[in-house]
Amino acid sequence: MTDHSDTPRQRTVTWQDPTITATAFHDMSGLEFLRRIARGELPGPPIAALLGMRLEEADEGRAVFSVEPAEYHYNPIGTVHGGLACTLLDSAMSCAVQSLLPAGVTYTTLELKVNLVRPMSQTTGKVMCEGKVIHLGSRIGTAEGRLYDEHGKLYAHGVTTCIVLRHHEPRR
Repeated sequence: MTDHSDTPRQRTVTWQDPTITATAFHDMSGLEFLRRIARGELPGPPIAALLGMRLEEADEGRAVFSVEPAEYHYNPIGTVHGGLACTLLDSAMSCAVQSLLPAGVTYTTLELKVNLVRPMSQTTGKVMCEGKVIHLGSRIGTAEGRLYDEHGKLYAHGVTTCIVLRHHEPRR
């Protein structure tokens, strides 16, 4: 039997120009923007292509991402790196906030708290990450998220605080 443990692996990642999507949000609400990405009418961000994640659903105050953990997500100890869960949670929770914003208004994550409750591996299967808004004010939005498998088993959960950026408001 041949030992293939030192055989190099390769993965090719392709993505579309991110400025296409980055400029599109000016003309539509956050919800419509996210739905167009989910439907494939706008390209997803390069990070989604790199990690193999996908925006599955967007509703008012809610966003769902998915990924199938793979070997290329592994850390040095043989499980999926916790950064994958953090990225999924950040994406789902912040996009839940974005889904409630009007056209041209952006946001960014101010704080992210994640609890990793069990490890993932390439045998975990598809996982879903759902973010839901807790509160949206004029400047701050908060959301919570859960990362779970097809059987409802929880892998991670978290909360976020996002700042709402209204670029065209007059200065005081």
